Amino acid sequence: DLGRREEALAAIEEAVTAYRDLARARPDAFLPDLAMSLNNQSSRLSELGRREEALAAIEEAVTAYRDLARARPDAFLPDLAMSLNNQSSRLSELGRREEALAAIEEAVTAYRDLARARPDAFLPDLAMSLNNQSSRLSELGRREEALAAIEEAVTIRRDLARARPRLFGSALCRSLGHLAGLLSALGKNTEAEAARVEAASVRRTM
Repeated sequence: DLGRREEALAAIEEAVTAYRDLARARPDAFLPDLAMSLNNQSSRLSELGRREEALAAIEEAVTAYRDLARARPDAFLPDLAMSLNNQSSRLSELGRREEALAAIEEAVTAYRDLARARPDAFLPDLAMSLNNQSSRLSELGRREEALAAIEEAVTIRRDLARARPRLFGSALCRSLGHLAGLLSALGKNTEAEAARVEAASVRRTM
């Protein structure tokens, strides 16, 4: 948070080493902590531009969470979905767009199931994943599908922001900005301007 990225990486690498040793001896107790630390390590490596290493770390986290979620989906499916989101971002950074889309689509599916059972807990995560799915689709030139994904994200975030504007208003504005960009790219300028106007209105209520 202070911009001391090399030191941040050193700290998380020490944590990963410790949890790796612990998980080797007692996987049931410590594999979740190792996976969480690998997630964080991936983020720190990405911040430093070490993208291949960042991808390797998040792929190890996804593998661990996949095994955990297979055995205990109620406990670990949210963590798997979160890691798949991060994996998608790492793949996108490396230009591996089809793989990035596959990862975010799996995350969306998981969050959709979670939100169906517990909307209060997981609708925000579903909206976030839909936002990311729209970006991945847009990168591949699949703009109509990207538009459908971001429109669903906006609908969810609009409802969330209506109930709790200070907590969810910023996320709604980001999705509306993304929606406006896609609409403009598709030549739907009147609708794009309406999305920008709505975003400005939301900012004033925050």
